[in-house]
Amino acid sequence: MEELSLRWLIGQGVSLTALALCVVAFASKRDDRLFVLLLFANVAFATQFALFESWVAAGISALIVLRIALARRFHANRRLMVLMLTATVVIAVLMWSGPRDIPALAAGLLGTYGMFMLRGIAMRLVLAAAAFCWIVSNMLAGSIGGTLAETLIFVTNLITILRLRRDANSLA
Repeated sequence: MEELSLRWLIGQGVSLTALALCVVAFASKRDDRLFVLLLFANVAFATQFALFESWVAAGISALIVLRIALARRFHANRRLMVLMLTATVVIAVLMWSGPRDIPALAAGLLGTYGMFMLRGIAMRLVLAAAAFCWIVSNMLAGSIGGTLAETLIFVTNLITILRLRRDANSLA
């Protein structure tokens, strides 16, 4: 039980690191800064999910690191997007433990489409939907810090969408 408690505490600590990175990322109006900070945050999320033995979420979070790097460099590349969607499904199939893995799979698929095919407000709307799925996934894994992190990501993302709309309206 002591080992499990230590692992649980470390998982919560790692999720708080991800929280800080994500809030700063989604508060940014610059897509490049958003992507770079999300790389580091997803390393923390993958580690957190592994500590909670939520293997589909851990695998998809690790894959997201590659996805972000590829989406930044090869935006709108449908072949790479399909490859990443396929990899997401393969990870889910190989590590599947039951219905609790559905939200992580949905988040991975939504995020892949959003990052490869969209930019600006549209991308952030799809990423907000993915964040909602990650909220559920974190709750199912038992991650207090991860649930809080994704909830704050969701809210921060929506606020940034409003800021971007306000900026666009002031230019018109």
